[in-house]
Amino acid sequence: MTDLEALVRLCPPPNPAMHINWNGIEATLGMPVPEDYKALADRYGPGTFYDYLTLYHPHGPTEYVNLTGPMPARIRAQLRTDYDRGTHPVPYDPDHLFACGVTGNGEYLFWITDPVTDSSRWRIAVNEARGPRWFTYDGTVTGFLVSVLTGETRVPQFPSDLLEVPRTFTPSHPVLLKPQPYENRPPGRFDTAILRAWARENGYDVPSRGPVPADIRQAWEDAHNH
Repeated sequence: MTDLEALVRLCPPPNPAMHINWNGIEATLGMPVPEDYKALADRYGPGTFYDYLTLYHPHGPTEYVNLTGPMPARIRAQLRTDYDRGTHPVPYDPDHLFACGVTGNGEYLFWITDPVTDSSRWRIAVNEARGPRWFTYDGTVTGFLVSVLTGETRVPQFPSDLLEVPRTFTPSHPVLLKPQPYENRPPGRFDTAILRAWARENGYDVPSRGPVPADIRQAWEDAHNH
């Protein structure tokens, strides 16, 4: 059984598979993309596992979760500053770290892109959102998800109750440029992974799980209504 087959059995994707133009994506990124990730992104589309783990996706609905958006470069620039100044320990050269996901608590998932030309050998690194710790997984991002979501691998930065939630994958949906005020929004699931990522990028202290505070939701609405 492949890692993707194990993941599908563990957490069934809700939608039909996508067909992504990977040649165009790789040309935009200027680097190869691991084959396991291509199959994963095609099969699941953009969204969040267990209401916590969000992989960046070529069709991510906002810049905060889009694989070809500005976030990987922004994160690498901050890591480079930390690396050069010794502000926080960064165990790898930031030039070999490409952000490929984010958690509900603000940790980033990275491909360790070494060697750059052979993405089949890339490993996974996870940083600590507000601390110095790093974790390395010697395998693919699909293998990482399977290992973490089955409890085989315990990432110290992740919440201890991660596996106590239902085994779900929640697809992301496009975000309107001018959404309705929150109190008038039609009933439905709000994409909290996107909201949390936006809040952290803009300096808000947002909880990793549970309801997002009303003032942060309102700030989101205000920002996207102007």
